[in-house]
Amino acid sequence: MPHLDDAAASRDRLHPIVFHGSLAGIVVFLIYTMTFTEQAGTLFDAGLNWVNSTFGWYYMLAAVAYLVFVVVISLSRVGNIRLGPDDSRPEFSTLSWASMLFAAGIGIDLLFFCVAEPLSHYLAPPELAPESHAALRQAVPQTFLHWGLTGWGMYVLMGMALAYFSYRHRLPLAIRSALYPLLGRRIYGPIGNAVDITAVISTVFGIATSLGIGVIQLNYGLNFMFGVPESLSTQVILIVLVVVLATISVVTGVEKGIRRLSEFNMLLAAGLLLFVLFQGQTLALLNALVINIGDYLSSFVAKSFDTYAFAGDEAQQWKGWWTIFFWGWWIAWTPFVGLFLARISRGRTIRQFAMGALLIPLAFMMAWMSIFGNSGIDMVTNGLTELGEQALATPQTTIYTFLEQYPYIGITASVVTLLGVVFFVTSADSGALVLANFTSILRDVNHDAPIPLRILWSAVIGLITVALLMAGGLNALQSAVVIMALPFSLVMFAIMFGLHRALRTEKDKADARRLVAATGDAGNWKERLDHALDTSNRAGAAATIQHALRPALQQFVDELTSRGQIASLSEEQVEDEPLPRLTLQVDFEDVQSFVYQVRPHRMRTPSFLPVDDDYYLRLDVHLAEGSLGQNLNGYSRGQVIDDVLGEYERHLQFLALTRGEGAPAPAMPGSIGEPPESATM
Repeated sequence: MPHLDDAAASRDRLHPIVFHGSLAGIVVFLIYTMTFTEQAGTLFDAGLNWVNSTFGWYYMLAAVAYLVFVVVISLSRVGNIRLGPDDSRPEFSTLSWASMLFAAGIGIDLLFFCVAEPLSHYLAPPELAPESHAALRQAVPQTFLHWGLTGWGMYVLMGMALAYFSYRHRLPLAIRSALYPLLGRRIYGPIGNAVDITAVISTVFGIATSLGIGVIQLNYGLNFMFGVPESLSTQVILIVLVVVLATISVVTGVEKGIRRLSEFNMLLAAGLLLFVLFQGQTLALLNALVINIGDYLSSFVAKSFDTYAFAGDEAQQWKGWWTIFFWGWWIAWTPFVGLFLARISRGRTIRQFAMGALLIPLAFMMAWMSIFGNSGIDMVTNGLTELGEQALATPQTTIYTFLEQYPYIGITASVVTLLGVVFFVTSADSGALVLANFTSILRDVNHDAPIPLRILWSAVIGLITVALLMAGGLNALQSAVVIMALPFSLVMFAIMFGLHRALRTEKDKADARRLVAATGDAGNWKERLDHALDTSNRAGAAATIQHALRPALQQFVDELTSRGQIASLSEEQVEDEPLPRLTLQVDFEDVQSFVYQVRPHRMRTPSFLPVDDDYYLRLDVHLAEGSLGQNLNGYSRGQVIDDVLGEYERHLQFLALTRGEGAPAPAMPGSIGEPPESATM
């Protein structure tokens, strides 16, 4: 096991294969798209049509399968497992967490589609007469389908897997880690590199697509307010300014820059939503929201499986440009948003994470889309035909024409533009952070990639967006993103199976702990009472380590080694901990290692204990799953051996249970160890 004071082992650095492989793929795509713009557009449009006609049914099934999996997992027994050690707790408040996942997961597209999409479904619906009552009833629920539970189920699957394997099992915070139960240590080889390279390229193009759409809308907003010309040069300047802001934000990190921007944007968005609600027909909009939610929930299963198999070519084309496009786009964004969700969700349980990430954005999205969408439809039905024409032809202009119908247009247009800028920045800065982490070897999954690499990826995102705008390649890129999502959807199924296998293993281990009774001398109740009331100082804890823990664990290791087991005892001094950690590890072939670690913790003395010292030291036991909440202060050598033997027996029982099911438990790494130096390259 590497020591934390070893500078070579603790230094974060670039992953050369993933970084250079990703850049090579990006450069090749850019050269082709910019050199053969018309040919690329034709090729990708043809590819999108082929995916729709050949694999449209598969996209529909896959999207539902991802959602069902995360819901079932979160509601099962394993939903109580934490995304991190058992003693970890959330890093961010629920409000900050919700703001960040919402800003990263939807962002500027919410402004682009909030009026335009419901109007499009009302004016040009599949299988229904345009502007009919039936079209009116399905317009907003259809929008809910594209922005609701199904897409967020994809994000939750990826985020859950990455957080679980990285923060609970100390694997790299990368897509490859979620395949560990299926591939084992091969994730550190060519297969893992290929998966991460694909994820990086998908992430870059997904972000660039959204930023390209966003800068067009931002340019129109500035033209609307200040007469700034709508031109390529203006858009390039806007991208440069946004990238500078994103770079400042990403350098400050998640805790300061991204969190503060996300919270600010959430407040702005909520304020704009309330303005539209109370300036419009408030009661009618609230009634419409309720019926929209009911229609969405009651038709969810039918719409989720509706491939329009018995409809004509026009409905099939609509499905390709709307539902299939959205599912492909959500899948393409899963590496980016999933890793970002994992980064901000350490310490939450699987159930807290899944239910929060599914329901919090859903609630806000339904209110936003319903209030804006129904208000826009009401304007069109009352004679504002220009708004409907814009929704079908130039959707980026729709939100400003919509707000012109309300008072204080100068203020509301400024708010929308500012929202667009901040959404733009949060997408770019969180994207740069994720890409930097993807292309780094991080010795601590709680840390982010080095700042220079974050700055580099922020610049790369801006350059790609500028290049595609100059080449007119955004349409080709949108099609390419959906096509690229097809093979990545298979990776997501592999992630789903791997996560299921790992969680089943963890459940079996919990069952083993219940089956095996604790061993040790429970007869001396006075000694047990001494342990319960013990408030050792540094000297007392050091004496326990020297005279009981270290010799007892070494004796246990020696005995296992003499019996042919691969056992080791290591010691390391960790910053901010007053005494060294002791780690006993027993390795097995192709199954999970046994890890028993003792960590010194400085704790404030509870007021109810009859002692004078303000602080005391605990010697806490940590297994691979986290802290047991057990203090070894004052234990004798024999009692330490009894305790570690009991945990070892439980681990063997766990291995026996998993083998009894016909397959060995996956050789998951402990949450304490790290892959060897050679395995990370």
